[in-house]
Amino acid sequence: MNVDTFVFATEPALNALIDERLRRMTQYGPDDAVPVSLDAYRQRFLSNAEPGWSTYLQAKPRDQHGDLVVIELSSYLYQGGAHGMPGRGFINYDLERNRAVTLEDALLPGQEAAFWGLAEEAHQAWLEGNVPEEDADFADNWPFQRTDHIAFLKDSVLLKYDVYSLGPYSMGHPELSIPYSKLDGVLKPDYLP
Repeated sequence: MNVDTFVFATEPALNALIDERLRRMTQYGPDDAVPVSLDAYRQRFLSNAEPGWSTYLQAKPRDQHGDLVVIELSSYLYQGGAHGMPGRGFINYDLERNRAVTLEDALLPGQEAAFWGLAEEAHQAWLEGNVPEEDADFADNWPFQRTDHIAFLKDSVLLKYDVYSLGPYSMGHPELSIPYSKLDGVLKPDYLP
């Protein structure tokens, strides 16, 4: 078992949010409760683990620009079988406002459909670069879908997908990127570089 995280010396609210999001990432089944602490998760996991099982949780800075810091969260649980189950997530945190920023916070009113339309365009570009030409049914078998894993990076908005969402496990966590140049009139000016 491995927990790899960090603490911001002057950001207790962000530290608490990172801890809470990591604890939520330990929910692998519908009946799994969120542990009261990472230590409680460690104790529960180690007391139930069979030989060969493993798990990790990680939080790391992905990007920072202006007052926005982007934290990428990762998880992995292996309990036997062909492979383990990884998870991903992001926290976009506004240091000036001392709170997390969601897609809804960043969008101009009435622009949600436009944003997801641009995401579908990015998905088409991703398909062209990642899917073998001989797999004509790939897009039908793995259609575009929305994701909650969104990061406001310096040069683009990144959408990250869970395994099995846009493709088979072997494709990992697909990433779609929307450059800010396409998001003028879609995102609030505060979230455009």
